[in-house]
Amino acid sequence: MPEPLKPTDHRLGSLSVAAERCIQVDDLQFAIRRSARRRTMQITVERTGELILSAPPGVGISQLRDFIIEKRFWIYTKLAEKDRLQRQVPRKEFVNGEGFLYLGRSHRLKLVEHQDAPLKLVNGRFALRQDVQDTAREHFIRWYSERARVWLSGRVADYQSRMEVAPAGVKVQDLGYRWGSCGKGDWLYFHWKTILLPARIAEYVVVHEIAHLHEPHHTPAFWLRVERAMPDYFQRKTWLAEHGIDVEGI
Repeated sequence: MPEPLKPTDHRLGSLSVAAERCIQVDDLQFAIRRSARRRTMQITVERTGELILSAPPGVGISQLRDFIIEKRFWIYTKLAEKDRLQRQVPRKEFVNGEGFLYLGRSHRLKLVEHQDAPLKLVNGRFALRQDVQDTAREHFIRWYSERARVWLSGRVADYQSRMEVAPAGVKVQDLGYRWGSCGKGDWLYFHWKTILLPARIAEYVVVHEIAHLHEPHHTPAFWLRVERAMPDYFQRKTWLAEHGIDVEGI
């Protein structure tokens, strides 16, 4: 086992440690709890948002840091979920001037008296027929789902040959807190809200789920496949963990 880094060691870089009671990596700060009964490291996100890092006594600071970096995406995701549960996300109002996302861009809503479809995207603005205003959310979900199915299927087609997979197809539905899922029979499932994300972030969701056709779990081999297909995946998944909640409220 490598010699633990001391709190005053300049090799810590962006890592800071205070008397072995806490450790900070970038903007994440953890309380360290050591136990002789523990055999592995574990990160806990408390209800308050406090981060706890439990570890055996002999694990060095550099190993704790590496473990945090490895789990950083999971940590940001859990913090975002807790933030989502603890605060009330304002609901969209289906009135003139309200903004609605589509592939990361906000488009203003305009109520119209006559048009052949209940909802359209015309000249950079959403046009909603006034007689369906009471059921506007259902029309938006239907519109988003239809566009998501086409757009995501196209991105899957772009990546499936280079990632050496042959998925059965793409299905779009409400997946709760998940952006995507790799289901039985090699079907790829995506949340309809994926189409609200910026295109490069939605594309990461696609690559992530395609990689699961090879590797069901988030092992090093899984992330290697993702990186081969998308070298800047880490920046994209970090953005998703930190800002994905912004598409809520439809």
